[in-house]
Amino acid sequence: MDKDKISILGDIIIKNLCEIFDPEIPVNIYDLGLIYDVKVNEDYDVEIDMTLTSPNCPVAESLPLDIEKKIKSIDEIKSCKVNVVFEPAWNKDMMSDEAKLELGML
Repeated sequence: MDKDKISILGDIIIKNLCEIFDPEIPVNIYDLGLIYDVKVNEDYDVEIDMTLTSPNCPVAESLPLDIEKKIKSIDEIKSCKVNVVFEPAWNKDMMSDEAKLELGML
């Protein structure tokens, strides 16, 4: 297993996640704190745990599919599975300082 390559892929995955924006809040899903975990195994399969700002989010069905498609577009990635979880519940404290600044919360 090439840990350096997996680490580099992890950085590329995060960069790609930062290109996906919440449709209701003008901030990317990574800085919003919606991504809880990104795992890459030695076969270059990816598993992402994420949440939504609310269980009634209008993109609850489409956003995970958009994420899978975006991550699968990375050449080395063989598969991507997105798990939507609601524990712990998302709150504004999970946002990055950059996201809070963008939204006028700092």
